[in-house]
Amino acid sequence: MKNLYRFLASSDHSVARAVRHVRRQARGFTLPAPRPIVVPARMAFEAAREAYYFGARVLVCEPHFKSHCARYGKGVRTGNFIHYIQGRGDIVLGDDVVLDGKINIVFAARFSDRPTLRIGDNTGIGHDCRIIVGKSVSIGKHCRIAGSVYILDSSGHPSDPEARKRGLPPADDEVRPVVIEDNVWLGARSMIFPGVTIGEGSVVSAGSIVMADVPPYTVVAGNPARRVASLRTEPAPPAEPGARRAGAKSNGADDAGRRSLSDGAS
Repeated sequence: MKNLYRFLASSDHSVARAVRHVRRQARGFTLPAPRPIVVPARMAFEAAREAYYFGARVLVCEPHFKSHCARYGKGVRTGNFIHYIQGRGDIVLGDDVVLDGKINIVFAARFSDRPTLRIGDNTGIGHDCRIIVGKSVSIGKHCRIAGSVYILDSSGHPSDPEARKRGLPPADDEVRPVVIEDNVWLGARSMIFPGVTIGEGSVVSAGSIVMADVPPYTVVAGNPARRVASLRTEPAPPAEPGARRAGAKSNGADDAGRRSLSDGAS
C-alpha cells in the first residue's frame, strides 16, 4: 500500500499523473452560490442553531449549574455548555452573574468542611477558566474575568519534597484564600496564586502570574506580575514657596508620566 501511494504521489507514469490530476480537480471543485438560494438557507440554519442553543442553555445547562449552587441571585446565566464541577462545596452567586462557555470548578474538601466560591453581582467569567477551591475563593462585584484564567487557593501538592514524594496533601498553611475585590479585570490566561488579594479597580494583564497582593487601582503585568501603571493619580505634595516655579515644571512632567502609564494600560 505504501509503495502504491508513493507511486501515485511521485511517479511520472501516465496513470499516476491522471490520478493526481483527478485529485486536484476534486479538491478544487466548487459550486456557485446564488444569493436568492444561499441567503435564505443560511438564515434558516442560523435560526435553527440559535433555537437549539437557547433550548440547551435554558433547559439543560443553567438548571444543571444552579443545582450545584447553595444560593444564586436573579439573572444568573450560563452559556450553552455544561460546566464541569468536581467535589463538594458551596457556590454562592449574586445577581446577574454570567458564567460563559465551559468552566471547571474543583472543590478540595480535605481542607475545609465546606469550601466556598463566592461571586458578586454583575460579574462575568469567560470560557475555559479553572477555579480551585480548598477553603475560599471570593470574587467581587462588577469583575471581568477573561477566558482561560486560573484561580487557585491551593496548589494541590505540598512544597516539601519529602511530603510530596509520599503523596501527602499540602499543609494547612499552604492553602490560603484568594480575594478578588470589586471591579477587577483579569486578562486572558492570567493565573492567581493562593493567598493573593487583588485590590478594587485593578487590572491584571493577559498572561500574568500573580503571586503577591495587588494594591487597588493598579495595573500589573509579567511573570511574576509587577506594577506597570496606576489607574488613579495621587495628589502632589505642597511645594515650598521658593521652589514654586521649579515645582510646577516637575509636577507637569509627573502628570505626563502618569498619563503615559494610563495610556499604556488601556
